[in-house]
Amino acid sequence: MTTPESSVSPQPAATWPQTLVGAGVLLTGLALAFGAIGISSEAGYGGVGPNFLPWLVSGVLTLCGAWILWEARTGGFRELDAPSGAEHAYWPGFVWVSAGLLLNAALITMLGFILSCTLCYVLAVQGLRRASGHPSANQPRTWAIDLVTGALISAPVFWMFTKFLAINLPGLTTTGWI
Repeated sequence: MTTPESSVSPQPAATWPQTLVGAGVLLTGLALAFGAIGISSEAGYGGVGPNFLPWLVSGVLTLCGAWILWEARTGGFRELDAPSGAEHAYWPGFVWVSAGLLLNAALITMLGFILSCTLCYVLAVQGLRRASGHPSANQPRTWAIDLVTGALISAPVFWMFTKFLAINLPGLTTTGWI
């Protein structure tokens, strides 16, 4: 006859990835804290020094990493939903999204912020649509909607940064509007 104590098995293998995530978050928080040591603490505008935000972020990351580690080592994440989606990664979708990000970075100084971010949006959305098996992913109407949506997102962001916050972003023209 077995007792409940003898039927308890060691930690399941599924908690090890959770433990690695927790350790990674914890180490990132500690690395940021180590980097924040070298930042001056002299109070600037508003009485807050330039080291406030790095210390805040490192503290929160360290706390979250410790919490994730504790959860993982005391039985794993509780009430975790079953994984959804495909069993294997959809690599063509990854290529679409990566191409959007890389082309944005490569072309932002030539095309300007609005056009390069619009291109990034269009390619990323195409990758996500194809990964989910969306039947209209390759139709011209879908491409046109994505193009307009990308421009409607990136243009106000560009104007907010350049006109209201006075932060220089690369534009297509010298007028500051495109």
